[in-house]
Amino acid sequence: QVQVVESGGGLVQDGGSLRLSCTTSGLRFGDYAMSWFRQAPGKEREAVACISTTGMTNYIGSVKGRFTISRDNYQNTLSLQMNTLKPEDTAMYYCAARTLTYCSDLSRSGYNYWGSGTQVTVSS
Repeated sequence: QVQVVESGGGLVQDGGSLRLSCTTSGLRFGDYAMSWFRQAPGKEREAVACISTTGMTNYIGSVKGRFTISRDNYQNTLSLQMNTLKPEDTAMYYCAARTLTYCSDLSRSGYNYWGSGTQVTVSS
């Protein structure tokens, strides 16, 4: 049984930092590209960052230079370091495992396993 569990969300002020973590079990973590998605109220879920099985990364434009995605294939964990947070980053953040190895696109296709999310709120 595959489990994907996010942690690390919370309330932070404009300009602050948070580090999200995602732990997985029941899957061969190193065989999956991994991503962080977010969904704000009334908006569609969007991919924020993706990391391939070889460590290549891809980010949406609005977080480039502020967010860093990383993975530890020994601990089966995924992280997202978020710096210089803005109120528009407020959303539920989800960790997802992709049954593909690459991150050349940031579409929602190919994701079989999702966590239940962790809330990030940035106050102005």
